[in-house]
Order: sequence, then structure tokens, then C-alpha cells
Amino acid sequence: MIRSIFTVCAAVSLLCPTASAVLESQVLTTKNVSIEMAMAAYKGAIDECKKSNSNDISIAVVDRAGQVALLARANNASPHNLELARRKAYTALTFRTTSLAWRDRTAGDSPYAAQRQLTDVIALGGGVPFMIGADAIGAIGVSGSNGGQTGDEACAKGGVSAIADQLH
Repeated sequence: MIRSIFTVCAAVSLLCPTASAVLESQVLTTKNVSIEMAMAAYKGAIDECKKSNSNDISIAVVDRAGQVALLARANNASPHNLELARRKAYTALTFRTTSLAWRDRTAGDSPYAAQRQLTDVIALGGGVPFMIGADAIGAIGVSGSNGGQTGDEACAKGGVSAIADQLH
């Protein structure tokens, strides 16, 4: 009898952490990019690019998982710019910094140079993350501006500025 009580107590003590963990589990709630936010960032990037007469651009917005939320190209944009814009956005999201800063951080003999071998990242400026504190909830990438990589980044930052009031 004492042995069976001990066995029951041991079994209950083993189950308690599991039961406790089940009781504490909950649905995750995360902030993410809505289509409205993506379109507002797109419009902000377009408006910024117009300041430098950059009309033949491509823009990509990715959500927190790196999935495309919006992809657009101007009528006369070069075909490769659409993919570059997507990869710039993905890079900015992945590393939670601008793709231009990441490009510089991973250059040459940097201890981070091997990161350039990851799929879908690209060491070109033009990607800017959407940050809420230290959390990247999405990113925008621009390709094809008249100002090269720094011009692409300026356009992308215009997109982030357009949604800054939503990033809290």
C-alpha cells in the first residue's frame, strides 16, 4: 500500500510540470505588416523617389516571416530590379538593419562575411526594416533609383517614414 501511494505521488509530481506548462500555453500574438501598411510604405517610397526623378523603380514589402506582402515595378523598370528589391527587403528584415549597413558589415575579411552565403540575402543597399523596438515586423526594398544603392535606401526610408506612426 505504501509503495502504491509512493508510485502515485511520483507520477503526479512528474505530470505537474507538464500540466503546468499546458495551463500556461497560450496563443501567440504578434505585430505584422498589413496590406494597408505595405501600400502606405510603397506610396512613401514612390514619393521620395520622385524627388530625384527616379521613376523606373521596383519596390518590395515583406512581412515579419519574409513573405512578400507587396511587389510592384514601374512600367520601364529593368526586369531584374523586382527580384533585387525583394532580396534587399528580405536582407533588411533578416538582419534588422539596412541592407546597406549589412553590406558594409559583411564586406571583405569581416567575421560576418559568411552570412553573404545565406539564401535570398543580397549585399546591396536599398532595404530598410520596419522596427518596433528591437522587433523587425517587415521591411521594404527599393531597386532602380537614379542614386544607385544610396538612392534606393533613401527611397526605402521614405517608405518607412510614411508608416512611422504605426511602428509602436
